[in-house]
Amino acid sequence: MTEPHACTDPGPGGLVGRGEGSSRVARALGEARSGRGAAVFVSGEPGVGRTRFAAAAVAAARAAGMGAAHGRTGTVGPAVPYRPLAQALLALARTEGLPATGGPGGHGRILARLVGGRSGVPPLVAAEAVLRTVASAADRRGFLLVLDDLHEADPGTLAVVDHLLDHLPSLPVVLLATVSPGPGPVAALAARARHRIDLAPLGPEDVRRLAAAEHGSAALPPELLRRVLAESAGLPFLVRELVRAYEPGGDAAAVPEAVAADVRRRAGRLGPDAGRLLGAAALFGERFGVPEVARAAGAEEAVTAGLLRAAAEAHLVVPDPEDPGAYVFRHPLAARVLGAELSPADRLRAARRAVRAVAELHPGLPGPWCARAARLHERAGDPAGALRRYAEAARRAVAEGDPDRALALLTTAHGLLSPAVPAELRARCREGLLDAVLLTGRVAGLPADALELPGDGHGLPAARRAGLHARIAQVHALAGRPEEALRRLDLARWTLGTADDRAATALVELAAARVEPARLAPERLRTATAAARRAVDAGHAAGLPGLTGWALLALGRLTQDADGQGAAERFSRARALASAEPGDPALRIAAEGCLARFAMRRDGLTAAVEETRRAAERAGLAPQAHETGFALALDAVRRGRSGPAAELIRDGERDAAHRGMGRAVALWRLAEAVRVAHRGRPEELREALGRLGPVLDAAPGLRAMEFGLARGFCSLLQEDHEAAEREFAQALAYDAENPVACDFGRHGVALLCGVLAGRAGRRHHDLALAAGAAAARWNRPFAGLADAVLLGREGRAAEATAAAGAALVAAAPYPLAGRLGMRLVAPVAYEDGWGAPAEWAREAEEFFHATGLPAVAGACRGLLRAMGVPVRQRRSGTDRVPAPLRRCGITVREFEVARLLAERFGNRDIAGRLHISPRTVEKHVSSLLQKTGHPNRAAFASAARDLVTGSAP
Repeated sequence: MTEPHACTDPGPGGLVGRGEGSSRVARALGEARSGRGAAVFVSGEPGVGRTRFAAAAVAAARAAGMGAAHGRTGTVGPAVPYRPLAQALLALARTEGLPATGGPGGHGRILARLVGGRSGVPPLVAAEAVLRTVASAADRRGFLLVLDDLHEADPGTLAVVDHLLDHLPSLPVVLLATVSPGPGPVAALAARARHRIDLAPLGPEDVRRLAAAEHGSAALPPELLRRVLAESAGLPFLVRELVRAYEPGGDAAAVPEAVAADVRRRAGRLGPDAGRLLGAAALFGERFGVPEVARAAGAEEAVTAGLLRAAAEAHLVVPDPEDPGAYVFRHPLAARVLGAELSPADRLRAARRAVRAVAELHPGLPGPWCARAARLHERAGDPAGALRRYAEAARRAVAEGDPDRALALLTTAHGLLSPAVPAELRARCREGLLDAVLLTGRVAGLPADALELPGDGHGLPAARRAGLHARIAQVHALAGRPEEALRRLDLARWTLGTADDRAATALVELAAARVEPARLAPERLRTATAAARRAVDAGHAAGLPGLTGWALLALGRLTQDADGQGAAERFSRARALASAEPGDPALRIAAEGCLARFAMRRDGLTAAVEETRRAAERAGLAPQAHETGFALALDAVRRGRSGPAAELIRDGERDAAHRGMGRAVALWRLAEAVRVAHRGRPEELREALGRLGPVLDAAPGLRAMEFGLARGFCSLLQEDHEAAEREFAQALAYDAENPVACDFGRHGVALLCGVLAGRAGRRHHDLALAAGAAAARWNRPFAGLADAVLLGREGRAAEATAAAGAALVAAAPYPLAGRLGMRLVAPVAYEDGWGAPAEWAREAEEFFHATGLPAVAGACRGLLRAMGVPVRQRRSGTDRVPAPLRRCGITVREFEVARLLAERFGNRDIAGRLHISPRTVEKHVSSLLQKTGHPNRAAFASAARDLVTGSAP
């Protein structure tokens, strides 16, 4: 058959994904120009690009100065003998002419008969005439003869090709034939060719390149790219037609007319029985088995198997690699076209037979058969039956750890909801849909009316209606709509009333534990915590371990700052319940994520957190993945890994926005504000806060975190302690008005600043320690230094020094926290006579100078001067001085002297090399000995030789 043109070049003369095949053709053309011809057979299924590849070969031959002619087998009208040869000869006649009819050998007369489509020319005579003609056309420059779709050619044409294959090696001629794969006489000819090229479907990256070339822009609309990748099967013809037919906002299920015509043409060649059978097969979706299709079509299995084998030879279907007794449509568009060929009455009858067949052949509907049965019930005009199957298939998908598939199934089911369906069944589908959204975070893809219950509540018990409202409240909270979430929560409580239903009570109270923190009230955390406790009790009483586990996680998150050990025990209990409830893998992953984040807060270890984030991503649990990713981003910021944190934040915000998770978007924007704040970049912080402002109310506690984690910290790095004090005070005020369940610096840096300013004393410190949040690894340096300051004020210098030492050891994973703490406590330690304030100030100065924070570095130098400690000049080359010598106050010039001193040079030699006076050298040597504590130059040279000579020159 004639194959549709296959693809569009990515650039002039280029073929996407065909580099190797093009290179082989180029080699064959080069050899032909040297006098050694060959045959090149190009095979591939329809749509893969055979014709386009052949056209590119013709263009390459002509670009090289060779002659070329192209002929194609026709599929329209009566068969014409030697048709592809006749077309090629006509093309040659238009460019170079053919031998005269009365010329020597009589070949002109034979060619005239071939071109005229006359029968009766013996194949061998025709073959010799064609051979001599192309040899003459080749002359010394070479010639390319292309015969397209040779598998459709008549026997005479194949005999001519057979003759040509015998003589090509001695001629400057290349014969390129395109063929469809499969058995037959053409396969025997292809086996004799020197070059055989199999054009495979394109891979995803080449599909993207081809689609971009056809679209005319590398920025493909996301919905177009998704459709091309999902439906083209890598066939260039389909890629091109899908791109050409694309219209923004158009019907995503529409099949381009050229594709539909191609599928219908190939199916029509198989006969009406095959068309009806393939239409019945399309009812099952892309995959189908022989027995099921046979019963749906009302045909014998043997006949069905034969017709499907013929359809496979026509490349409409292919054997299912996962099931030897089944087939798969070659691409989704073929199933859509062939399914539409059935009349409505035939489709309905086939669907009803298919429903019975599936139930009989697959009792219990295992594996994918439940979802397939749902689609068949839908097509058989049985929406209630379809909804039952969709709900069950979705339940299984969640149990198997695939909530995205569950969401897709239930979204389809939602379109079948109507008053004609029993209310209980409608409620079950709505419940499953909302639960799947809460697992996947795909709020943006919800049907427009999924968060409303217009009339659907009639006929349902109050407890069932309350459960639906509770789910809707949680979806609104996930979407970052707290006011609507609270309204729905209040409606759920009002609807439940005093109903004695433990399961519904647990569900409503769990929703309250998650939504109440968004209520603007000083008691909101107490209210949420109480609700979480009631949810745990009700879930346990109802015998629902899954619901009890989720309530335990909510309770643990609400109490972990105040009662860390109790929270860890609740997380562990939830994990145990998940292990006993294998049908809820999401609970297990969530519990492990809570435990891992809790351990990271305490110990600063991130490996388990990263693993739980990957597990959540693999399982499609986006809200959990984002919660864990946010914790990892903050930890990376605190470790000074700003680049990786920025990448994590950018990707997280993009995904959250795509899913419609407004609360997560707000958290990621807060994380970005914290990131730039920890770099001491006020201009960038203002920009980040500008982006955060519009979504501040999407998540509870963001205002306190904005002032405590971002604004106040940045002010400290700008040495604006008054502003930092105001900002920490503002964070505390926000928390007093509307308490938050996460630490915003209250038990860490804000505590230390409060102690230093005299606002906080021993009582505040001890309360913070009792709360448990001060034990977090990030807070321990600040809380420990606050303790040291208080001990120093009490005259307990030794204890203060020990407390400060322990605090700075705890700061090891967080260099910024340690150095900032050193800078903040150094003046007090110096005044009260404890610790190592000069050493701390010098180390902090080194750090802040190296990290580009001049305000803090300058303040540290001021502290050193006030302590009477020499402060070296900051000049070019400081980074070349080894850190141990920088901490001793060695300047760049002194280091230059030290390097030569370590090599045992005398003062005069050092002076000559550095172009300074011997007297200046003597002063530098004296300073070196004083700063490093060595008695003489020989001792210094012995001790420092490895250090200074190993430095960069």
